[in-house]
Amino acid sequence: MRIGNLSERLTLFTDLGGVDVEQASAGRFGPDPQAAYERWDEFTQWAAVNQGSGEAKPFDMKDLGAPAPRPRQVFAIGVNYPTHAEESGSDVPDSLLVFTKWPSSFTGPVGNIVLSGDRVDWEAELVAVIGKHADNVAVEQGWDYIAGLTVGQDITNRAVQFRGPFPQWGLGKSFRGFSPSGPWLVTTDEFTDPGDLGIGCTVNGQQMQKARTSSMVFSIPAMVAELSNVVSLEPGDVIFTGTPAGVGVARKPQVFLAPGDELVTSIEGIGELRHRLVSA
Repeated sequence: MRIGNLSERLTLFTDLGGVDVEQASAGRFGPDPQAAYERWDEFTQWAAVNQGSGEAKPFDMKDLGAPAPRPRQVFAIGVNYPTHAEESGSDVPDSLLVFTKWPSSFTGPVGNIVLSGDRVDWEAELVAVIGKHADNVAVEQGWDYIAGLTVGQDITNRAVQFRGPFPQWGLGKSFRGFSPSGPWLVTTDEFTDPGDLGIGCTVNGQQMQKARTSSMVFSIPAMVAELSNVVSLEPGDVIFTGTPAGVGVARKPQVFLAPGDELVTSIEGIGELRHRLVSA
């Protein structure tokens, strides 16, 4: 299933258009996209049977928002592809490198993103959303706690990220609009292998990143296991799973986003994000 946020309303997406969940369920489920994760099993069981019961209407991609717009917790994983470790001059980590992003940086899959300086970079990422409370989960059960997958960008102001004597990863990656996701959440049953998806991004049509998520150092089940051993994961929490090689700061010469650039981020079986970078 494809589930998401259309004009701040919980929506099922079919080949015919968007189905408003509150209307199709006669009020059983409310309009808030974030609230659906609190009843995820009940909601998806209903949706599997009833997704064709409501009127599917055409929609404008510009009206889509983040599939999980207000998570209680946002986790991001650094240096999670060997190729990105190599281009960064880092060793491949032997445990999760975790930082946070703030939900106020979230935005939808289409639109403008305001640049916060002249050293703003791209990072295409697969994003996972938690579907139920998780504590001390075994790796083998990790996928059972995932509501679905979506496309994300971990846009980064490198000047802020590396300002001062200590890195400011979370702050440099949390300017307004720096965490776009979408276009919708795809449930894991829709994939032949949810752990092996093509991922990439282009800037003005030039391929900057291209990889497969199967090359991640830590798989999504491994992330769920290690994170849930330390903190409780809650329904609707979001995990940015890391970026492959090809970021601008690692290029020679370095390349950064500029006003007027078009950034397109895509993941196989999910869809794409399309953003225009604009001056402040």
